[in-house]
Amino acid sequence: MPVLDVQNINVNYGKKHVLQGASCCIQPNEIFGLVGANGAGKTTLLKSILNFIPLKSGQITLFGTPHVLTSSRQGLAFLPEQFTPPSFLTGAQFLQMMAQFYGVPQLTPANRTTITQQLDFDEAVLDQPIRKYSKGMRQKLGLISLFTSKKPLLLLDEPLSGLDPKARILVSEYLQSLNAQGTTILMSTHLLNDVESLCHHMGILHTGQFEIIATPDECKQRYQANTLEQAYLTCIGATSTKSGSPA
Repeated sequence: MPVLDVQNINVNYGKKHVLQGASCCIQPNEIFGLVGANGAGKTTLLKSILNFIPLKSGQITLFGTPHVLTSSRQGLAFLPEQFTPPSFLTGAQFLQMMAQFYGVPQLTPANRTTITQQLDFDEAVLDQPIRKYSKGMRQKLGLISLFTSKKPLLLLDEPLSGLDPKARILVSEYLQSLNAQGTTILMSTHLLNDVESLCHHMGILHTGQFEIIATPDECKQRYQANTLEQAYLTCIGATSTKSGSPA
């Protein structure tokens, strides 16, 4: 049974058609990269999965259960792109609050320490109010709250945003370790290097539909490209005079 099955969904914002017949299927223990230009519908797709946005048509199931049922989302944790934790809480208070939200029986100091150490997050900072955190520290805090949830499905919208190169490497390694333990991950990202190194499959959203769902290598072969960046640009009909990840 797929962990996530999105079948021919259509989503409108007023008269604007954002998703038009989008379909994808994510299997257990898979890392799936969701790629597309700004406005392609990546965040809209994630919000639709979470039932934050109503579907005009189509259907979504999570663990075989219709996504409109609250029970379907008991097995997932979500990190939004614009992650803004309450600034008046300390980091420790926020993590404890999220542990209660996700139904973690007890967030032990040992479990917390294991994750903070692997992400190179100074645990002493958890006693400080979040308003004193940098953007990178806030992003790590959000990731730690997800990782301590122990949910079998993680939905991540630009999870590496705001992280320095070392932090990106550490988070990527931790995502791989979670996946090795059976966690399924759906991540939206603009960082194609991370898609190539992390993801089993990727889907390129363009004008509200998936242009391709394939492995990164299959994507390069499909568009006869030497790099994933070149394949992506060919897929969406763009051209570039220099290499590099799309903005």
